[in-house]
Amino acid sequence: MSSLHDILDAHVSKGPLPGAVGLVARGDRVEVSAVGSVDVEGSAPIARDSIFRIASISKPITAAAAMLLVDDGAMALDDPVARWLPELAAPMVVRTPESPVDDVVPAARPITVFDLLTFQAGYGFPADFSLPAVALLFAELMQGPPEPQQVLAPDAWMAALARIPMLRQPGEAWLYNTCSDILSVLVARVSGRPLPAFMAERLFEPLGMADTGFHVPASERGRLVSYYQPDPSGGLTLLDPPDGQWGKPPAFPSGAGGMVSTVDDWYAFARMLLAGGTAPDGRRLLSAASVRAMTTDRLTRAQREASDLFLEGQGWGFGGSVDVEAVDPWSVPGRYGWVGGTGTTAYLTPSTGTVALMFSQQAMTGPVAPQLMRDVWQYAATFGEGGDSEGGDGGGGAAGGQDA
Repeated sequence: MSSLHDILDAHVSKGPLPGAVGLVARGDRVEVSAVGSVDVEGSAPIARDSIFRIASISKPITAAAAMLLVDDGAMALDDPVARWLPELAAPMVVRTPESPVDDVVPAARPITVFDLLTFQAGYGFPADFSLPAVALLFAELMQGPPEPQQVLAPDAWMAALARIPMLRQPGEAWLYNTCSDILSVLVARVSGRPLPAFMAERLFEPLGMADTGFHVPASERGRLVSYYQPDPSGGLTLLDPPDGQWGKPPAFPSGAGGMVSTVDDWYAFARMLLAGGTAPDGRRLLSAASVRAMTTDRLTRAQREASDLFLEGQGWGFGGSVDVEAVDPWSVPGRYGWVGGTGTTAYLTPSTGTVALMFSQQAMTGPVAPQLMRDVWQYAATFGEGGDSEGGDGGGGAAGGQDA
């Protein structure tokens, strides 16, 4: 497959995936392709500016929002979060991960901002989802596949969290997902503003990320793709139409997985990180030190190995994974990003200036990345080597692509 279009088309044409949009860039060279349709009915071609539910590739954006406050001096990485989240002033931990939720001991130390950013606070998903303390994250907090309209408002959500024991002691283990939602509340309380408003002012508007947020306005809903899950017959079942869960602002803006965006918006965010925190107009949004902190692995080998179901040998920085070894052809030490359970992936590689994005509308069936994502990563690994840096704009259709 000699182009990004070929890769996307090979997967869309065989079904059941209705469509996908990809963007691969290295330096000034950018290739974009939009292939397929916005829904299974083929009612309209998917486009470069189609809006997707991006799920967990919201996490790096949330980490960046937190680092803005660190740069402001409003909070520090080693600050106990109980100053702003009093619900977590005296957390309890199950005696062992397998213990019932009423067999608890006090946390050995306070939870810090660093713990939340690195997913080491003690809350979240291990490889075994059946553990009693983990089951409450699904039942009480609606952790799992994003359903924005079903989640409690932040204060009520935090009150519910306070009644759930942590699975592990702070700093002991990497546990997936929940820390990003706790961080969402922390950013709002430290900044004194709702999370969507803070992100819009400090990230989205300076970077021109006009289509990124926590819901899709009615005026833009025609660009939001439908969202599906695979069914046993080999087809797709509709999970969310354009006027569904993302049709109005949620009570709980989830920085773990509740955002919508476009490939060009996420590319703008990636370019800011590659530029060491600087926006295209020269404004500094994040300090270079904060960007380095985000994209540096923070896990021990033992923590990585215990979390291999999710990380597949990668480490974890702030809000995203970090490659530490060349375990796959696309692995480059320092490559940073993540995948989203709604069928999205976003990675950037500081050492090469490469960005690899792929947005689709088919839910993942587990934590292992599907072949389409891996094919895009493989293509991006050698993209632009020996090529020119010139580009042009083109148009894409239902079965076509576009290069920029």
